[in-house]
Amino acid sequence: MLAISILGIKDNYEKLKELDNLRPDYLHFDIMDGQFVEQTVDLLNLPLFESKKDIHLMVKDVKKYIDLYKKLEPEYLTFHLEASDNIKELVDYIHKFNIKVGLSLKPNTPVSNIIPYLELIDLVLVMSVEPGYGGQKFLSNAIDKVKELARLREKYQYQYMIEIDGGINDKTIKMVSDCDIFVVGSYITNSNDYQTKINSLK
Repeated sequence: MLAISILGIKDNYEKLKELDNLRPDYLHFDIMDGQFVEQTVDLLNLPLFESKKDIHLMVKDVKKYIDLYKKLEPEYLTFHLEASDNIKELVDYIHKFNIKVGLSLKPNTPVSNIIPYLELIDLVLVMSVEPGYGGQKFLSNAIDKVKELARLREKYQYQYMIEIDGGINDKTIKMVSDCDIFVVGSYITNSNDYQTKINSLK
């Protein structure tokens, strides 16, 4: 499945509408607070979309942003393992709103850190770039992380989806074929023909 990041076109209503009309599997919203990452991105005031939403919180005050973005009724609401010492409490809080929970790993965070939470969550988001900016090159250490998460899921019969985000294009997507959801941004949104780019990834 594809989750198309709108980061590069968030201020262009025509482009957003064009993308939404294609009904991708998900529209991927990157939310940034200027603290957990340097950039600040607030997508609360965008027009309503028909496509399902996958929201990635790159923020320090996770609970505050859960309360803000749960109103958009996303299918997935993902926050960073590195952002909180109260992971289980936040997972339970999101689930209370009938929203699926994702936990994200930055490039230098090992899979071992997330193992205690794998049976609790619905999605693991592996960052294959440093969070905060679109258009970065794919970091190959994500490949082994994806394989390890797939191995653990099979061994223990966990139910989480594996999502990858960062530098995904028609070549790098083949390196992480164990993933279930591929977040793709600039490869699609920098083009003049969204559908052709989507087809090249499918």
